[in-house]
Amino acid sequence: QLQLVESGGGLVQPGGSLRLSCAASGIIFSINAMGWYRQAPGKQREFVTSMTSDGSTNYAGSVKGRFTISRDSVENTVYLQMNSLKPEDTAVYYCNAEILPISEVVVGTYWGQGTPVTVSS
Repeated sequence: QLQLVESGGGLVQPGGSLRLSCAASGIIFSINAMGWYRQAPGKQREFVTSMTSDGSTNYAGSVKGRFTISRDSVENTVYLQMNSLKPEDTAVYYCNAEILPISEVVVGTYWGQGTPVTVSS
């Protein structure tokens, strides 16, 4: 079964940094896009950043200049480098991908299980 597995979350002080990883496991024909969403306690899930297969990126205004998305195409992995973290960045971060598995004929949207990030002194 195709899965997205996030890692790298944890507790960090304000101003600190974390690097999240999301690896797509399974037999994949192509990945159109990968990105990150987050959901803070009591709030709706929100878009953070994304990258398409051609390398184009998009960022939410709240993270521009602080977060950077990158990819390793060989390992089907996307990363989120988070710098200058703020308490309001505290959330569960979810990896998202638009994937065509080799066993399917229709592109599907996949989500990871989430990795929690807590920014607190």
